[in-house]
Amino acid sequence: MSVLEAHPHAAAVLGAALRGRPSHAYLFHGPAGSGKREAARDFAAELLSREAPDPENARARALAGVHPDLTWVAPSGAHIMLRGDVDQSVVAAAGHTPFEATYRVFVLERADTMDDPAANTLLKTLEEPPSYVVLILLTDRATQMLPTITSRCQGVRFDPLLPARMAERLEARGVAPSSARACARLSLGDGERALALALGDGPALRARAEAFARAPLLGEVGRAKPWSEVLASARALGQAAEAEHEEALANELSYLPKKEHRRKQTEFTERARRAARRAETAGLDHALQLAGLWYRDLACLAADAEELVLACDRLEDLRADARGRDATAITAAVDLVEDTRARLPFNVSYDLALQALAYRLERLLAATAVTA
Repeated sequence: MSVLEAHPHAAAVLGAALRGRPSHAYLFHGPAGSGKREAARDFAAELLSREAPDPENARARALAGVHPDLTWVAPSGAHIMLRGDVDQSVVAAAGHTPFEATYRVFVLERADTMDDPAANTLLKTLEEPPSYVVLILLTDRATQMLPTITSRCQGVRFDPLLPARMAERLEARGVAPSSARACARLSLGDGERALALALGDGPALRARAEAFARAPLLGEVGRAKPWSEVLASARALGQAAEAEHEEALANELSYLPKKEHRRKQTEFTERARRAARRAETAGLDHALQLAGLWYRDLACLAADAEELVLACDRLEDLRADARGRDATAITAAVDLVEDTRARLPFNVSYDLALQALAYRLERLLAATAVTA
């Protein structure tokens, strides 16, 4: 499992499990992009190939996600994992012996999003699992997990990737060295976000986020309306996610009798709506995170700590924005951005939330500017 080379703790725990008997439940925790998902699939593949008549075939099917004894669960709610996500696919299925392998492996993504009914439903399986069941819970936010869940799992830590290592990977993909270093730092240890920032729409995302952060500094919020492009980009992500579900529905309907079409269409419509909301929220959250990091970099410059700046390829712009600024106000601006990010999952109006944030930032920064 090459992904574990950068994660000695995970390598030690999972290596011991593969040499002996695995635990009934694991909690893979660490930043997004650190390799948890890939490690879970590799670990499951090794377990499911044990004592198989054709180990290589069993391993290949598990890695492809088509092994009958591997169940992969993701939240169906817009922002939470619901009881229905785990009731039949995990709890009920865990009561049935493996189809062909020694174990049945269940992987739950974003386990920190489980609501109380889902967690309570899963809890009994965690407390008294059949001997053949192995549960793998994945989370980017271990502190958001319920203690009753984490206490019944063996923790497997995945450390953040070092910025230098991420920058090397980005340069190998053709990214300019200065941009690679900045994207690696701005990802805050999230390998997936580093790639997203450096490639494809990433540079445009950074530009939109920086424009949103700079308009209040320049007193141009009313004229520039910096939230408009951020919102448009996030909505495009939501529409793309919805279209992906519609394509999956069309494919599935082609294999179903017509009498089942209406039920399946209703089911997929709700799934598509939730997926669109998740994608839109994620897009806005990333843009606001980058805006907040712009202010964070300004605070570093105000404190004469230029070496700590994350957007190291934007130093000239940052120096210009930091000139004559009050460090306390800049820190307060970071808090305003983080407060808005925290509200995004709670069905707020995105348009109003971003407009309100932009104007609040402008009032804060304009009122406390220090004349040079």
